[in-house]
Amino acid sequence: MEVKSRHHLRSDEIRDLETSLESKLGVEVDGDTYERVDLVGTEFDLVLVDGEPHVFLVDGETYLTVRGANAFPPERRVVTVDAGAVQFVSDGADVMRPGIVDADEVIDPQDLVVIVEETHGKALAVGRALEHGSDLPGDSGKVVESVHHVGDELYEFSV
Repeated sequence: MEVKSRHHLRSDEIRDLETSLESKLGVEVDGDTYERVDLVGTEFDLVLVDGEPHVFLVDGETYLTVRGANAFPPERRVVTVDAGAVQFVSDGADVMRPGIVDADEVIDPQDLVVIVEETHGKALAVGRALEHGSDLPGDSGKVVESVHHVGDELYEFSV
């Protein structure tokens, strides 16, 4: 991933970012430095919180990266998958209904969601819900499209 530009966020931009994440996910991201990194040839840009890629911007929406979700575990918009789905989700596969053991009911179609594994609650991926949270668990069908996952270029990004 090639860096196009980098700049520190102003205090009002930091406040907007923190407020957005708190209202969507119920997390308080608290850092000393916030730096936006615009990337070349990607669908997203990054915000480094204290030098770590904890936040990304995708389709104009501010959201936690997988690393960010593990540093600041979200309380809302979480989809939990069983052990059988972990390898597939970690490799970037979309999430299928049978692998889901729990989903936050506030999730609406097209919401970004954090996908966690049920044993330790660790984030594996960020995806886009295709249905309401209450309709995600079930017997068949793809219900969350993968956007970012453990081991992808965004996850491996370093300054």
